[in-house]
Order: sequence, then structure tokens, then C-alpha cells
Amino acid sequence: MKIDFEKCGGLVPAIIQDATTCQVLMLGYMNQEAYDKTVKTKKVTFWSRSRNELWTKGETSGNYLNLVSIKVDCDHDTLLVRATPDGPTCHKGTDTCWGEDNTANPLLFLTELQDFINRRHEEMPEGSYTTSLFKDGINRIAQKVGEEALETVIEATNGSSEKLIYEASDMIYHLVVLLASKGLRIEDVAAELARRHDPNWDKKRRLAKAKGEME
Repeated sequence: MKIDFEKCGGLVPAIIQDATTCQVLMLGYMNQEAYDKTVKTKKVTFWSRSRNELWTKGETSGNYLNLVSIKVDCDHDTLLVRATPDGPTCHKGTDTCWGEDNTANPLLFLTELQDFINRRHEEMPEGSYTTSLFKDGINRIAQKVGEEALETVIEATNGSSEKLIYEASDMIYHLVVLLASKGLRIEDVAAELARRHDPNWDKKRRLAKAKGEME
């Protein structure tokens, strides 16, 4: 990876992003030495302009930034550092240096779940329930979606909120398996919902297009 440290006098800005939440945590600066130490130790390290020395984030507080990946921008003079924080990033005790909350959006887990189920589809490990579904075939998977949908309806009308969430989770899990078996992803469903949210969305036109794709 080519990084132009000389363009700005030996330093490049490093944008730190939480690898899980995608939230921007802070901005620091790296020279070649800080970059090399970050890559070697997997702990994000900066060049402190105020102290004129290397500074590994968390070496005093214990709130390390554990390196996941580093990318350089198109001009080779800015880094995007994805990391997993051990605690608050800011020295003032907040999650980010802008005082923003860094709690993960639970919806992001659906992509992680989709990736996991896709790996099951590719690897088909023995002893896995997901593997057994794929082996049973599309008809059985579709049947399970229907069964879980019915149980969700039952809990919605006659059960508790806790049981409703439980059954709805089962339904969504089996739906993701069904999508994976057809080479689709849960993001495809989200994209369709986004299209429908557009005030210019034409339901009849969309159905006609879908019908044409099937024929």
C-alpha cells in the first residue's frame, strides 16, 4: 500500500472508524513509524504533534483501538483505519471525540447473520441445523418460513411480547435461509422496501416488471 507521507510534512490524517458500528471515533495523525507500529502490534498508534512522540491509543487508559484494517484514499494521503475499541475513545470519556453514542444498531446484525448463513451454505458443516435445512431443500425451507410465520401470528394475537419476539426471530432466520438458498440476501428485501418508500414508486409497474422477469 502506497502512502504519501511527504505531501504534508511526514504526517497523514488517520480517520478511525469502529469496524462494527461504522461510527467515526476520532481523527489522529500517523507518520511512517506510527503506521508501522500499528501494523505490527495491531494497536492503533499515532504521532502526537503536541508531545512530538509516538502515542499508542490506550497505553494509559487501557482503552486500546484494536486494528482491523487500513485503507488509503485515492490521493494516497489519508488513511481510513477500522478498529475495535476496548472502551471510550475520547479522553473525556465519551464513545467518540464528537460526544456521539457508539452503540451498535441491532439491524446491522442481519447482514452478519446473512454472511454466516451464506458460509453455512458454502461449507455445509455436519451437525449444523442450517446445513440440515439446505440439505432438505427449498420446499422444506419454505415450509419452515410458513410455520414460523403462523406461530408469529399466534403469539401476536394471543401471546406475550416476549414470545412474539422469539417467534418473529425464528421466522426471520428461516427467511434469511430461504433467501440464501435462492442466491438472494436480506439486503435485497431492504432495497425493495426502500424503493417502495419512494413517493414516486409505482406498484403496478413494479409488479409488471417482476412478472416479466419470471416469464
